[in-house]
Amino acid sequence: MGNRGQFWVKSIMHSFLEARKSVSNWRKAPQLRGPISGAVSVSRNNPVGEAFMKRSAILGSAAVLAVLSAPAQAQFQSALQEAEATARETASAQQQIDQLDDQTASLLNDYRANLKQLEAARRYNASLNRNIEAQERQIVQLREDIENVEGLQRAMQPLMEDMVARFGDLVDADLPFLATERSERAARLEGVLANPEMSAAQRYRLIVEAYQIEGEYGRTIGSYNGTVNFDGQELTGEFLRIGRIALMFKTPDDSTLLIYDPAARDWTNLNRSYLQDVKYALRMAKEQTAPDLFFVPVKPPVAAQ
Repeated sequence: MGNRGQFWVKSIMHSFLEARKSVSNWRKAPQLRGPISGAVSVSRNNPVGEAFMKRSAILGSAAVLAVLSAPAQAQFQSALQEAEATARETASAQQQIDQLDDQTASLLNDYRANLKQLEAARRYNASLNRNIEAQERQIVQLREDIENVEGLQRAMQPLMEDMVARFGDLVDADLPFLATERSERAARLEGVLANPEMSAAQRYRLIVEAYQIEGEYGRTIGSYNGTVNFDGQELTGEFLRIGRIALMFKTPDDSTLLIYDPAARDWTNLNRSYLQDVKYALRMAKEQTAPDLFFVPVKPPVAAQ
């Protein structure tokens, strides 16, 4: 077929496709009104109109087929099939494009969510790293402290031995108040040093507590009951301690009033003019009266040997 025949085939095919498109649009339209065959109203629900359109399409197709020769009809059918295949491929490609677009949007949302999670993980890791660095510094400091403690323990052992020995000397050289209690405390401290189950910290704490108790004696007055040997007799009565500077003794019937002489390291009679002051001081020591001034003889302390 020459160029002219191909031109006619293309023109007829184009007209046929336009006719099919018009029929399709007419079927989709809700209602079409117009002067058809003498101003007859036709709608998509009108059987007569639909039959008319079908008859027109058939007659048009028949006219096209009548005009075309057999080779032209074959080319027309082939071109029509190619056009329909192209339309189907285009529709399929569009569906794939839509699906890919949806997948892309979903992946984008996932990517943004993963970015947020990654940022949160980075900040959390940074916080953990700061905590780890702080703990590492603490570990280094603790190791240094442990090394210092070990050295301190080695240096404390001879110090504690000297403190225990001096504690016993202090009790022996001091006024003999609460002699039994204080001697037992000194003996316990010696046992503390010999106890292998006690740590250096526990030993040091007990030694310091014993010294604190002895220090309290020098700032308070106290009284207690006990016995004293005087002139070959064992007397029972009350002791009055004035700090660490005076220790007196009185029998319940007030017949004997004694004071301890640190220089002679023995008991001696106390002038009875101090009896009322001693009795008042005893009531003060027992918290039976308000604190007030009283007079007792005080000798200057002597140095311990």
